[in-house]
Amino acid sequence: MKAVLYICHGSRVKKGREEALSFIEQTKPHIDIPIQEACFLELAEPTIEQGLAKCADQGATEIIVIPFLLLSAGHAKEDIPRELAKAHSKFPGMTIHYGKPLGVHEAIIDILIERMKEQCQPIAADASVLIVGRGSSDPETKAEFQRILQLFHSKTELTDVNVSFLAVSEPAFKEELHRLAHKKPTQLWVIPYLLFTGILMKTMKKEILTLGSETSIILCDYLGYHPLLREILTERITEASSEGGKNLVSANGESRT
Repeated sequence: MKAVLYICHGSRVKKGREEALSFIEQTKPHIDIPIQEACFLELAEPTIEQGLAKCADQGATEIIVIPFLLLSAGHAKEDIPRELAKAHSKFPGMTIHYGKPLGVHEAIIDILIERMKEQCQPIAADASVLIVGRGSSDPETKAEFQRILQLFHSKTELTDVNVSFLAVSEPAFKEELHRLAHKKPTQLWVIPYLLFTGILMKTMKKEILTLGSETSIILCDYLGYHPLLREILTERITEASSEGGKNLVSANGESRT
């Protein structure tokens, strides 16, 4: 029997965990697969092993694992596959198809623009924009953010669009925020490229408050679990199901790409 296991990032913030699980519950009726479970990579339960066990207990022999993450950074490439490999030995006879994260997608850019429009004020033609990501040591993350920047620019026709990161990667959020505010633009839109609320959102709010700039700085809401993300998840499940996934852990315990 086939199953889907959605692996969410995890958060120390209870609301962040609840939002993730709630969205998965809303997504399940749209996916035509009998067994669907959710788990977390870190900081919360159920763990990946517990998620696999829930699927197995319901009779699953073939599981499509979807990393419910924004980009193809270290978590999707290394951490989750490592945890799957460790847990797989406990579930003999199970085949695991490993899918892709959400990735760079036009629908996510549409959500960013929607978050700006929610602020109920006109977007100035000469506005500056700062898109803020979590950050990663994986060089592919910066390449993906350049694609995000290009898509955002083409959809909005805004010319001063910038990217920064909250950890690990450069340029750092704090530095870019100060640099752009120092230019005194008509508006400075700060758009979090984050799935859920949590400590990182609080960090941005605090930094903006301490800046004390005369510039109009508008902090948008995080991406959240928007209905458009459900469509992307459906795409990723279909891809993994029809193509066997990016990595395949088979019943005999072998893993291949």
